[in-house]
Amino acid sequence: MNDIDLLHGIEPSGAVPRPRDAEPGATGDAVSLEGVSKSYATVRAVDDLTLTVPRGQTVALLGPNGAGKSTTINLLLGLIPPDSGRAEIFGGPPERAVRRGLVGAMPQEGGLPSRVTVRELLRFVAGTYARADAARLPLDEVLATAGVADIADRRVDRLSGGQGQRVRFAAALAGNPRLLVLDEPTAALDVESRKEFWENMRRYAARGTTILFSTHYLEEADEHADRVVVMSRGRVVADGTSREIKRAAALTTVSVTIGGESAWLARLPGVAAVEVRGDRARLRSSDSDATVLALARAGAVRDLEVAPAALEDAFLALTTEEK
Repeated sequence: MNDIDLLHGIEPSGAVPRPRDAEPGATGDAVSLEGVSKSYATVRAVDDLTLTVPRGQTVALLGPNGAGKSTTINLLLGLIPPDSGRAEIFGGPPERAVRRGLVGAMPQEGGLPSRVTVRELLRFVAGTYARADAARLPLDEVLATAGVADIADRRVDRLSGGQGQRVRFAAALAGNPRLLVLDEPTAALDVESRKEFWENMRRYAARGTTILFSTHYLEEADEHADRVVVMSRGRVVADGTSREIKRAAALTTVSVTIGGESAWLARLPGVAAVEVRGDRARLRSSDSDATVLALARAGAVRDLEVAPAALEDAFLALTTEEK
């Protein structure tokens, strides 16, 4: 099955799937990976991974290069077989969910056909779904949601990299899928286009669509995901809301102005590290409340600032420890 087949929900033979609403068995969680492993020669890309995504969640999959994110997505979509374990979408094999049009996928890379306009391509994709018009998104809505309405009559082979990425997103939406799987969806987009993409995505997610996306832009996960899953070396090392992960894995920064020696600061409760620059001390604390109370008791709260951990801090702490 190639990238275009996957986007369209077409079987490799060209058979058209039946209407998804008429298909029985579309039950269970949107995504279920149970004990899944995959190796390439001596490299274990995914290592006994178990992950469940209930319907309606927006989940960000994070990890450094080589963490296993893309392999996990390929396993989930049935593009490669696992060495062990089981992958399911809506309670059945991934291939069945793709054939039924339950899944829309946007690969990070992949070719687009030439010599057709964006509108012609998306009309063809939408036409491969043999179900009632009411079950599909109107073409104008697909164009608007993906931000390609202004280039609808442009030939696909004359698009920029960012425009091509938006067209891939539009193709993933064309069948009005119940699950969207997006691999680095904003990788080729500029800042303004990324902002517009997520505004449109929030509106689409509000329909109840389940969304699983990988990204290297941590602020996207922080702002737009209901749940963040961090991978390192093929395993899940953290799973929860962005706030939960930041609290569990990263340290809060407490900054104060000091007037003398600073050695005593390292002995305060919660303090893991102290950095002094001039008369300013930055304390990295695992319990900022206890640290601030201790500073107050010592009368050392001049110019106090408390900065909560960023998701990037937690990400680096989790993935650095695993290396």
